[in-house]
Amino acid sequence: MGVDISDIVEAREIDLQDLRGKIIAIDAYNTLYQFLSIIRQPDGTPLMDRNGKITSHLSGLFYRNVNIMEIGIKPVYVFDGKPPELKGKTILERIERKERAEREWKEALEAGNLEEARIWSQQSSRLTPEMVEQSKRLLELMGIPWVQAPSEGEAQAAKMARDGRVYASASQDFDSLLFGTPRLVRNLTITGKRKLPRKNVYKEIKPEIIELEKVLSDLSITREQLIDIGILVGTDFNEGVKNVGPKKALKLIKTYGRIEEIINNTEIKLDNYNDIREIFLNPPVTNEYSFEWKDPNIEGIISFMCDEHDFSRDRVMGAIEKLKEFRKVRSQKNLEEWF
Repeated sequence: MGVDISDIVEAREIDLQDLRGKIIAIDAYNTLYQFLSIIRQPDGTPLMDRNGKITSHLSGLFYRNVNIMEIGIKPVYVFDGKPPELKGKTILERIERKERAEREWKEALEAGNLEEARIWSQQSSRLTPEMVEQSKRLLELMGIPWVQAPSEGEAQAAKMARDGRVYASASQDFDSLLFGTPRLVRNLTITGKRKLPRKNVYKEIKPEIIELEKVLSDLSITREQLIDIGILVGTDFNEGVKNVGPKKALKLIKTYGRIEEIINNTEIKLDNYNDIREIFLNPPVTNEYSFEWKDPNIEGIISFMCDEHDFSRDRVMGAIEKLKEFRKVRSQKNLEEWF
């Protein structure tokens, strides 16, 4: 879920073509959860193979990557490692919410309310260790590199962006800004029309970019103060202050400068804020990584997607042809530009 500071952060709408030739570090867990939530049957049932194993994440990972690679975007996925101890409570709360969502989903199905069922089903999505390993295997077959973070994937992606190894981080969460990514791309893998919950209205989801330096300049604050705003609002590592949203948090920080002074001059109380700051300012990250884009393993993709997980051979072959055609065009221009 992450920190919600959308009310004070300005995003600039872009076209995917604007990212042509750019290397983007994608928050793998965040993206896989999006696929598991969105790619479902009308009654909320996820895609499954003949053995009853969920394949929604594989569908999204394969077809969306084909689309962005066809444009010329170079994806590298960053996977979470061990979560910080302060995230434990959030993880337990998420488990409880998912269990409740599963109960509500079943009740809605029994009542014949498919729309309500789908809404609850999307909130019940679970990413298992098996799904993570399947995703890594598919990426390798497609020739797409991935990096294993020691802890938070967003922190590792942000470091890669700060070091100039990638152009930007890609995630739906704003935590990447607190972790210090110079650029955050949102909606990279979920562009298109999406139906609004409980409304017969469709919204066009377009990619957008947020530049950290512009955010800090527009708000006249430092990154450390942005982190304090996040802590006041609530992060994955703390609940935040009751009745304090992004705008009120910004006002408090502009008035008092930092959390210590807010505590000294108001009735607001906060625990562990120094520990949370440290998570964002000095998270566990690694320099021991490398990545390169390789030729896709065509036979391996067909075996994995079609033979093991029952995807349509015709549709998979159609996507593979896009990759092959794209590689042909790119190699005619400049082979080194892509592989």
